[in-house]
Amino acid sequence: MCYNLQSLITILQQILDPEQTRWIVDENKPQLQSLLDKATSLQQVLDKSPLTKIDSLESQIREAAHKAEDIIESHMVDQMLSGMNGARCTFSEPDLPKATRELDSVMERVSKLVEMEDTKMPSAGSSSSGGASFPSSKSAVVGIDEDLIQLKDRLTGMPSKLEIVPIVGMGGVGKTTLARKLYEDPYIISHFDYARAWTTISQDHNMRQILLSLLRCIIGKEPDQHNEKGDEELQIMLYKSLYGRRYLIVLDDVWSTNFWDQIRMYFPNNNNGSRIVITTRESGVAIYADSKSLQHQVQLLSKSDSWNLLHQLVFGEEDCPLEIQEVGQKIACHCGGLPLAINVIGGLLSKIERSKDVWEKIANNVIAETDKQCSGILSLSYNHLPNHLKPCFLYMGAFPEDYEIKGSRLVRMWVAEGFVRSSEKRSLEEEPEDCLKDLVERNLFLVREYKYGEPKSYNMHDMLRDLCIKKSEDERFLHVKKALTLSNPRRVSVHSSREMEDATSSAKTMSLARSFIAIGRMEVEFPRGAFFALRLLRVLDLIDTEFSEFPIEIFELVNLRFLAFYCNSSIPSGISRLWNLQTLIAHAWEFDEPFELWQLSELRNLNISGLELLRDEDMKYGVLKKLQMVSIVFLTDSVIRNGFFKRIPNIMMLGIDDFLRTSMTIDLSHLHKLEILRCTSGSFGECSHYLPRVRFPCNIRKLFLGICVINPGVLTTLCALHNLQVLKISRCKFESEEETHEEEWEAADGDEFCSLQFLYLDGLDIVRWIADETNFPRLRHLCLRSCYRLEEIPSGIGEIPTLQLIELHNCTTTLVESARQIEEVQRSDYGNYDLKLRIG
Repeated sequence: MCYNLQSLITILQQILDPEQTRWIVDENKPQLQSLLDKATSLQQVLDKSPLTKIDSLESQIREAAHKAEDIIESHMVDQMLSGMNGARCTFSEPDLPKATRELDSVMERVSKLVEMEDTKMPSAGSSSSGGASFPSSKSAVVGIDEDLIQLKDRLTGMPSKLEIVPIVGMGGVGKTTLARKLYEDPYIISHFDYARAWTTISQDHNMRQILLSLLRCIIGKEPDQHNEKGDEELQIMLYKSLYGRRYLIVLDDVWSTNFWDQIRMYFPNNNNGSRIVITTRESGVAIYADSKSLQHQVQLLSKSDSWNLLHQLVFGEEDCPLEIQEVGQKIACHCGGLPLAINVIGGLLSKIERSKDVWEKIANNVIAETDKQCSGILSLSYNHLPNHLKPCFLYMGAFPEDYEIKGSRLVRMWVAEGFVRSSEKRSLEEEPEDCLKDLVERNLFLVREYKYGEPKSYNMHDMLRDLCIKKSEDERFLHVKKALTLSNPRRVSVHSSREMEDATSSAKTMSLARSFIAIGRMEVEFPRGAFFALRLLRVLDLIDTEFSEFPIEIFELVNLRFLAFYCNSSIPSGISRLWNLQTLIAHAWEFDEPFELWQLSELRNLNISGLELLRDEDMKYGVLKKLQMVSIVFLTDSVIRNGFFKRIPNIMMLGIDDFLRTSMTIDLSHLHKLEILRCTSGSFGECSHYLPRVRFPCNIRKLFLGICVINPGVLTTLCALHNLQVLKISRCKFESEEETHEEEWEAADGDEFCSLQFLYLDGLDIVRWIADETNFPRLRHLCLRSCYRLEEIPSGIGEIPTLQLIELHNCTTTLVESARQIEEVQRSDYGNYDLKLRIG
């Protein structure tokens, strides 16, 4: 790749920021500014000219940038460790001129190559003014209609005994897509309306996680509610939850017969038409699971279907311009009928200019790579990524196969690494969120879970992950312990206790690493000083590694921007030494000195579970202008009185727990950037007096209310939040103006949630809900869970023109019937087949 210099640029911008108070740079300011100018200029050239010839200078660009980063950050760490008394540090580094000269030399050579180039390839990140937006890959499915008909018949027809239905084919041919389409088909959902479950197995499967995943689908509870249970107890729970029910289980990406031996006994044969779908690349696995069951082979797409799929991905419902139709068909043909390859190439073509010359260059490259089949095609898509997306893409290779990572966590890692350009008009997180969206649109990342209608977690196809690891090795970007052997790697990822032990014992050979990521539950005793050797780390993610005692040398890693850990003991004093920390994710017993957290002036995201972060005597911190997210805050009268909310003026996401502790008004009205608020109490008690005391800011976009009393006045207040798009009400009591023994929610005249798109009601005791389409004019998704007393959904809800989905989990038979009646009326009376019903 044309090396991304953004990380070096970010460091220099932080030091030269006129508002920063950490560094005195008078003596070295001209040299630092010169280095920043040269790095910025070179980055602009590389962004505009992703030329093949520049690749010959890749190693020189990379080494020059790495050397400059290492010189600067090593000096910064030395200064910070020697100046821990809080005084400002003087930046004086004699090797800076040498780093500047090397970058200058590289710049001259790049400029000469640019001048010599006669033609240039358009950036994959740009599109012509007439380009269509890239349609969702979920709707771009062709060539499987016959497959769906056959498989639906096998799932819903005879025989009544438990049947294994294997879907077999090569990697990337569309087995998972076909199974997912089948799993989400309304007829299949209706047929197996009481028990459906999906889990992905992969090569290195974790049986405990698979059991938890299946139970989450069937029982509807979060996995952490079962974490205390042993494996045998989980196995019994799975069997009992399926016994006597007609169920559909999808086991996606099964690799070994050994796995089937381990799990088959937990699926009872109820003789009621239950089915187990297996997707696998290995025909032997399918035969082993059931030698009598017919394998459904997923075939490569025909030339016609390949072009239809590519056309949908790039143009949607528009016509393809005639001048590029022939070359487009040629590109589709040379994807070899592999849907994965077509999806990825479609993501590329949707982003570039629609001209014959440009598309022919793409076609020639595809044809040249035909012998390497899909690997070459995937590499081509990577090579045409804009420079700022390449490190974001490669970073995903740090995570194991089929690993789902929350988008928020991934974005914060990218920010900590300095991959993303800063902008005066946007927050530091908004830029990488756009990168995440762009990588999904290019079919390089997959959205694995949605929450409240928005993407929550992501992963990538295993073939793309293989590409990540290969490219990371070639470009010395990332060391995945199991797969690579790099000397002095920039980033390290380990996935087992053995790999962790090897890494910590050889930490001195990783002294230049900027990220250390450990994925998977590990039991490791860290040798003293193991972390101190990694003195330049920016990212340390140990959230899956359980510490019995917190390694205090982590507090010496003063270059850290991102820290995630799990500890069963108290955290000693010292975390305030991590001056640069932006994100802290911690599962810990307690902090000995919690006030230190509020001394971290660079802190942007604080996600802590199980801790009381504020004490009356800890209110000595200043204004944290950069803090955007605090997961949980327990409030007291003293904390409010001392002006806590005035000290977090730019907060965007806030969780307030157990607000019954305070009798004061919780005034959030001045927090104009607050968009996501979670507000819960520890128990009901006398809470009817407390929720009205919360003064909401007008820009709230997502609101979560738990264990509190909601009366008509509160509902009127919520309706006044005109930007509210998501509302979740969990385990709350509804009070009406008239005394009644039964709870009900009657929307008053004029109560209009004008922007609400997603309404989630969970664990409510309401018996009646009285509302119509005028109360929720823009609602798209209604979800009800465990509302055991609610008799029916108001029929007027079905009249909402924007409504797309009604989702019910663990609800009464009458409530389910009212939802089905709404669906039937919409179909029979209005021909509305867009409204879907999902019953879990």
